[in-house]
Amino acid sequence: MQLSFKPMKVDEEKLKQQNLSRAIDRSANERTFLSWMRSAIALMGFGVVIVRLRVVQIPVDHRHGTGWKLGLVFSLVGLATVLISTGKYFMIRRQIDENTYEPSDWLIFLFSSAVGLLGMGVIYFIFAAAVSPSSFVIPD
Repeated sequence: MQLSFKPMKVDEEKLKQQNLSRAIDRSANERTFLSWMRSAIALMGFGVVIVRLRVVQIPVDHRHGTGWKLGLVFSLVGLATVLISTGKYFMIRRQIDENTYEPSDWLIFLFSSAVGLLGMGVIYFIFAAAVSPSSFVIPD
């Protein structure tokens, strides 16, 4: 009785599976990165909108508005999101290639906290801004 083993075939199949798995993981990493980029663009765009609302808003008293500061913070958080997510993308890509990927919670916590604080700033800005009844920002 003769037994024939084909270890070469098994190794090739395993290698193909690992390459496919790695390609799927890389694609997921790229989709996540693009999602972070969309979020960053939205934050920067919202910052511009807030600054532009200051121009449309007709204040009751003629003090200097602080809306531009909130808009600037939105834009800075958006820019920071671009920088952090780019670094995170390359770090995860390297970890995928080395089979050492471990998800981390700190980035999710950081980004959620930043967006939550910005949301509170928007709510404060909307309710604390003194506007006249003829303002385009808050309709009757």
